[in-house]
Amino acid sequence: MTYYQELDAILFDLDGTVWKDFTLIDGAAETIRTLQEAGKRVIGLSNRGTHSRTQIAAYFQEQGIHWEKEDIIMSSYLAADYLQTHYPRLPVWVLGEAGLREELQEAGLTLAAKPEDADWLVISLHTGVTYHDLNQAFRAVIHGARILATNQDPVFPGKDGLQLDVGGLIGAIEASTGKKTDIIVGKPSHFMYQKVMQQAGSEPEKTMIVGDSMTSDIAMGAMFGLRTALVLTGNTTKEQAAISSIKPDLILPSIKELPFA
Repeated sequence: MTYYQELDAILFDLDGTVWKDFTLIDGAAETIRTLQEAGKRVIGLSNRGTHSRTQIAAYFQEQGIHWEKEDIIMSSYLAADYLQTHYPRLPVWVLGEAGLREELQEAGLTLAAKPEDADWLVISLHTGVTYHDLNQAFRAVIHGARILATNQDPVFPGKDGLQLDVGGLIGAIEASTGKKTDIIVGKPSHFMYQKVMQQAGSEPEKTMIVGDSMTSDIAMGAMFGLRTALVLTGNTTKEQAAISSIKPDLILPSIKELPFA
């Protein structure tokens, strides 16, 4: 029996697995469509907090892939979901981009008028970050805001190689304030796992996560008993995978080589 026949759900990381800088990796569209047409539950998940689910679903639609926004779990959505569930009335200051703000506002959360008013600072990747942005976030924390980060990845894969991720911004805020991040919602956290599996509706042993990062994608799979496939189109080289204490079930050159046909 093949992997394809045994699995009920496949979870695809996006950055470095399905795309690089929003350019689809060869074979990604065909693989996703094949699985959807076969009746498999196909879920996209990403630590990228710059975009909302609505924005990502629209992007895939433009690429000829019909992917409901509910089946795309972004760390921006997880941040909004966590705060809406636990702290729905507390104002939030954002160090991040428009997609994160969209998710927070869609959840009914209040964006603080000034950093001193915020009870939470939400940090995500901000590709246009300025000193003023960082200083406003710093001011929120020294006036008592707790810190929630969409993820803590130090880098992400781009078309021109590795790019600085939100870990660098977190480091700046923690170093300047002396405060540690309170909550991280992205992979490999249980927040991401629970939300993804709730949406997939499958059992761990019949679910595979496909990703490029040993420390987020494959680590989450190992932590929660999922099958795992590492693709070598992003963060991890074959040599790095070989010396890791975490061992994926499959190591493949790219999404195109997944044994789902």
